[in-house]
Amino acid sequence: MVRANGPSNKIFYKGASEDFIVFVDDYQALEKWRTDRSIPLSDVLNGWKIFVTHRHGSQGVLDGASKGTLQNEFGTSNEDQCIIKILEKGDYQTYSQKPHQGDTNIMNGPAMLTH
Repeated sequence: MVRANGPSNKIFYKGASEDFIVFVDDYQALEKWRTDRSIPLSDVLNGWKIFVTHRHGSQGVLDGASKGTLQNEFGTSNEDQCIIKILEKGDYQTYSQKPHQGDTNIMNGPAMLTH
């Protein structure tokens, strides 16, 4: 079974000391939210987490942003306020991940444990 090959949408924010990414459902939801703040963020975001790439741009390895990193960049460690700033000033990007082949029968491969 092939997994993780659907398109993903993210907002990339290049900060002064770190690069940040949040994932969104789609561009239309983001644009609606940018013009109408009565739309809940839960309708825009695809997961409620801020990621950092350690200054490796939008393609870097994603790690969760620490409160200290958020405080240094945005002046607050409140994730809701940081997400809003990223959504307001970040760049929308879409990409497709490489497909991953899942094990079809784990009994036939090295995943099988022997006792």
